[in-house]
Amino acid sequence: MSDKDNKARAGRALDAANFFLADVRDGLGPYLAVYLLTEQHWDEARIGLVMSVATVAGIVAQTPAGALVDATRAKRTVMALAAVLVTLASLSLPLFPSFLPVAVSQGIAQAAAVIFPPAIAAVSLGIFGHAAFTRRIGRNETFNHAGNAVAAGLAGISAYWFGPTVVFYLLGAMAIASLVSILAIPEGAIDHDLARGLHEAATDKSQDAPSGFSVLLTCRPLLVFAICAALFHLSNAAMLPLVGQKLALQDKNMGTSLMSACIVAAQLVMVPFAMLVGAKADRWGHKRFFLAALLILPIRGALYTLSDNPFWLVGVQLLDGVGAGIFGAIFPVIVADLMRNTGRFNVAQGAVITAQSIGAALSTTLAGFVVVGAGYSAAFITLGAVAAIGAVICLLALPETRHAKDGAPRRQGKTIAPASAIAAE
Repeated sequence: MSDKDNKARAGRALDAANFFLADVRDGLGPYLAVYLLTEQHWDEARIGLVMSVATVAGIVAQTPAGALVDATRAKRTVMALAAVLVTLASLSLPLFPSFLPVAVSQGIAQAAAVIFPPAIAAVSLGIFGHAAFTRRIGRNETFNHAGNAVAAGLAGISAYWFGPTVVFYLLGAMAIASLVSILAIPEGAIDHDLARGLHEAATDKSQDAPSGFSVLLTCRPLLVFAICAALFHLSNAAMLPLVGQKLALQDKNMGTSLMSACIVAAQLVMVPFAMLVGAKADRWGHKRFFLAALLILPIRGALYTLSDNPFWLVGVQLLDGVGAGIFGAIFPVIVADLMRNTGRFNVAQGAVITAQSIGAALSTTLAGFVVVGAGYSAAFITLGAVAAIGAVICLLALPETRHAKDGAPRRQGKTIAPASAIAAE
């Protein structure tokens, strides 16, 4: 089989893997709370504690997961094992519904699921290289959001007719499909050195050794990007739950239905914006897209305060599809830019995801305190202001990261120092 045919086959397998893993990588996600509340009759405090345990497990596992993806040449096997762990942990819930087994299983599921984002990005880079990486990531995110929308729609319809337990069977079916898709990626198509961000065509073999882990702390643009990513999620994570609360306060039954529709619609909106990033980011600039994702959030926050009409709130929430669609696609591209030639691409992804996960975990706490003290409108404005601070930091401190044909980053049409040199300072 020719290299071209191998890449074409790998591309189709990656499309399928992103589509089916969209459901598996989140496990039961938002359906966990519904199942525990309605079927197991847990109180809200126990549900919140279990979900907090899972969140902490995911945060702790992020950076080691990235380091594992960098180190291993069995990336397909690691993803397949992670998919099995997530599925088994979730399917064990009806069999062991007491607190400790549920907390342990969901902690395992969350820790295993953090493998998927860096592994998919690594395999994509290892197959297609830096030149085609932005377009490939845009395509990955397109299939990921489409898979999320389809899974959410199927879960909503199936749960209406058969009850919340049906989501377990849906997850199992998606997991089997994801395993087949992962194993369909040709092992020989993956350049594992390139997948971790080492030289695409090094002439000096001594440069093929990965940089030290200190690069995570000495690369100033990476630290700036991590701060901005954390502020993005500190702003974004609580907005949808706040909208859900406002909808539920008006009509408990209608609120749930509108929330489901809102999630599906937002995922569909993410698709064209992920495609736009893949098609245009290398031409228009990676920083510009990231800045646009940050600036969407203050606009959303302000618009939420204008009306309590349910359809207005749902309509504004569609802007989440714009910001999240751009962010999800541009995130691995910028990290790949900054870690180019260091060999620490995936551990850097894990480290930045850790920072943004901490931001997301703090987001609902911040929003809750502001709502109690000053109301929903003040909470939306506060969350929007957090993203505005991130946008200012991005504008002033983050350089343009896209690369010229000679491999050096570009800024406003001029070649600047290579990212590896910046990282080594």
